[in-house]
Amino acid sequence: MNSTYSSLQSTKTRTLVINALFIALTLVATMFINIKLPIMGNGGLIHLGNVPLFIAAIVYGKKTGAIAGAFGMAFFDLISGWAAWAPFTFVIVGAMGFVVGLIAEKVPGNKFMVYALAIATALIIKVVGYYFTEVLLYGNWIQPFGSVPGNILQVAIAGILVVPIAGRLKKMAGQI
Repeated sequence: MNSTYSSLQSTKTRTLVINALFIALTLVATMFINIKLPIMGNGGLIHLGNVPLFIAAIVYGKKTGAIAGAFGMAFFDLISGWAAWAPFTFVIVGAMGFVVGLIAEKVPGNKFMVYALAIATALIIKVVGYYFTEVLLYGNWIQPFGSVPGNILQVAIAGILVVPIAGRLKKMAGQI
């Protein structure tokens, strides 16, 4: 058997398994670890789906981050009765995962600060992306401000959980 083929096949299989795992983790954390906020308009949903998304992006890179976020959270929207949101979530959260992974890979410096910057950038993408999505879906420029605090809290909590452990997880993943 050609060892180059075997190695390539093993790498493809590993990548597929990691992507599927993080899609599933993102979906499950979004679906089962959440709180609906009772504030203005739609209000928002606080969930921990961003935790596996950010771990995937930082540890395994921008492609895995984008795939985990886009598919994991869009599947949540489809399964949970938020189907109108699914295409927007696919793009917004996919972009969040991609950008977090890109910054984690490319920006030099103290990794703690780099990861914090990456998550702060994801926060901006989420707030702006979902604000304009709500404007589009609801036809109102004021109502979407009600979801901003929930979106900020959601990403901030994920950042607080992920940033301190991301470097260690990345080292552990490299040993496998």
